[in-house]
Amino acid sequence: MKRTEYLQPLSREHHHGLLLCWKIRTGLSKNVEISRIKKYADWFYENHIKAHFEAEEKYIFPILGPEDEMVQEAIASHRKLKELFNGTKDVENSLKQIEKELEGHIRFEERILFNKIQEVASPDQVKLIDDLHTEHKFEENSEDEFWK
Repeated sequence: MKRTEYLQPLSREHHHGLLLCWKIRTGLSKNVEISRIKKYADWFYENHIKAHFEAEEKYIFPILGPEDEMVQEAIASHRKLKELFNGTKDVENSLKQIEKELEGHIRFEERILFNKIQEVASPDQVKLIDDLHTEHKFEENSEDEFWK
């Protein structure tokens, strides 16, 4: 399904999230020091994912409502990812779980949840999202490109 204009900024942010997953996988496969991967993942979470989750929960998910099973699943996934990013025990395992959970979460939102939202969003809801959500230009942290 073609993504409607008001969801395109979030879909572009999803693309960068999938790249984070790839970077984690690549770093792990190259036996990059775990602390380097974690430092980048933490930067990405603070600078991109937190605001993305907030935007979805504030502007997008209310279209279907808090009782919707797909919204509940997405929020539970947000909560799990927050815990994984903030975890300090067994960092390598947390990174592996972040990579798996984040990729699955993004695929779910893109293939299922956003399609349903597009089908049911009213013109007023679309306008509100357009008015309130502004896309943030993605800026890469090239301080330590461990994935290259």
